Amino acid sequence: MQEKVKRSYGEVYRGDWHGSEVAVKKFLDQDLSGDALEEFRLEVRIMRRLRHPNVVLFMGAVTRPPHLSIVTEFLPRGSLYRLIHRPNNQLDERRRLRMALDVAKGMNYLHSSSPLIVHRDLKSPNLLVDKNWVVKVCDFGLSRMKHNTFLSSKSTAGTPEWMAPEMLRNEPSNEKCDVYSFGVILWELATLRQPWAGMNPMQVVGAVGFQHRRLDIPPDMDPQLAGIIRECWQNDPNMRPSFAQLMAALRPLQRPLPAATLAAQQENQRQVQAQNATIQPAQQPQVTPQQQQSESQQPKAS
Repeated sequence: MQEKVKRSYGEVYRGDWHGSEVAVKKFLDQDLSGDALEEFRLEVRIMRRLRHPNVVLFMGAVTRPPHLSIVTEFLPRGSLYRLIHRPNNQLDERRRLRMALDVAKGMNYLHSSSPLIVHRDLKSPNLLVDKNWVVKVCDFGLSRMKHNTFLSSKSTAGTPEWMAPEMLRNEPSNEKCDVYSFGVILWELATLRQPWAGMNPMQVVGAVGFQHRRLDIPPDMDPQLAGIIRECWQNDPNMRPSFAQLMAALRPLQRPLPAATLAAQQENQRQVQAQNATIQPAQQPQVTPQQQQSESQQPKAS
């Protein structure tokens, strides 16, 4: 197993588990006992039940100190943040809209679960992308549950660039704080720009939380998409849409491919399948820990 990256809650490793690549998240705080340890185990049991194509798959956990950790599937393309902001961006408009819908689907599932799961740190670095460009929500169990639990009380939630104004003011918040954060992610996907670039975290807190400022929406943005983003950024959390409503609003924006492009893709797929049919299967190589999952570009705040 090889160390990948340090996060606010601990260290993340890339490793092998029964022949599958996994991400192992080891917590910095290992000094748990009594009720706190039992609450952590309860949250593990909750995460174990979650199954959705747009939520990172929970695979196991170590629930005894000093190795408290969570094991999830490993996603090779890394974070959505990295894919959006790298120089050789490969995300066309259609793919970005599909990614936005992926996030909405995953969050709708979490908000519909029992107990309702509030992420509170929803941001593009916490969205991972698989080999087929499907986006999955991660680190939701490391942020907050709606009821008061160990992970709720001990973890540092939120990154100012994506945080809802009520959270920046340290006011009570509910699941609608995730909707505000989703609006920032939509803005990122639409503009390919970093939110609040050039401002430090405290400046963002002042601008969004106390001056009621919002990110500038370019005049050439699709009016429907711009409207969805503005709805997510309503100052009153109760006025923000649910993720079910956001899914319904985003689906009409999923433009079908032109017939010529679709035909070309289908022909290319047939050629690849024909080539694969002529290749003899090679001996299965031994699976070993590999290079670090790329998270080379992370925002300064975490």
